[in-house]
Amino acid sequence: MGSVVWSYARRCKMGEDKMMADGTQAMPAGRQGCIFVLGGARSGKSAFAEGLFTPWPAPWTYLATCQPHDGEMDARISRHRARRGANWHTVEEPLDLPRVLDAAGTRPVLVDCLTLWLTNLMLAERDIPAATQALLAALARRAGPTVLVSNEVGQGIVPDNALARRFRDEAGLMHQAIARGAARVVFVVAGLPMEMK
Repeated sequence: MGSVVWSYARRCKMGEDKMMADGTQAMPAGRQGCIFVLGGARSGKSAFAEGLFTPWPAPWTYLATCQPHDGEMDARISRHRARRGANWHTVEEPLDLPRVLDAAGTRPVLVDCLTLWLTNLMLAERDIPAATQALLAALARRAGPTVLVSNEVGQGIVPDNALARRFRDEAGLMHQAIARGAARVVFVVAGLPMEMK
């Protein structure tokens, strides 16, 4: 985390992150307030993303895209909720992320995660490029900061079936679009964040 903390301190010194009189960070908005956090499974990306919210006043919105389909997923969700604590207000939305982002106003929002959102879009047979563009437009409209979390799935072997290959390709294209529009991109490996942008 040291490199990210150093980078954050450097931006504050340069005036890129405005500080309030009470010592809290002024809340950036629109795409200037968009941070994209990528990483593999169990990389520590969600915990890192949650830690980014401490400079901003609570409560914070946790926009969960997961749809629990079995007991194991229920248990994962329970562990995540217990870790987050009372400062988080959870909104569960599997498909319409722009609606929730618009409704959040100035409240900081964490979206976790975009790859589950992509899964939901594919299962619902939605137009993925159109949904991605709608998300980017909602991010540009945001009146408060937004942190988006997603799984990097394109660094392994080529999947052996067409559906998995399509998912990998759609995720890669979505990630490129989000990264282009985000103010910051952080890649997390083994709990260690690396600033990419």
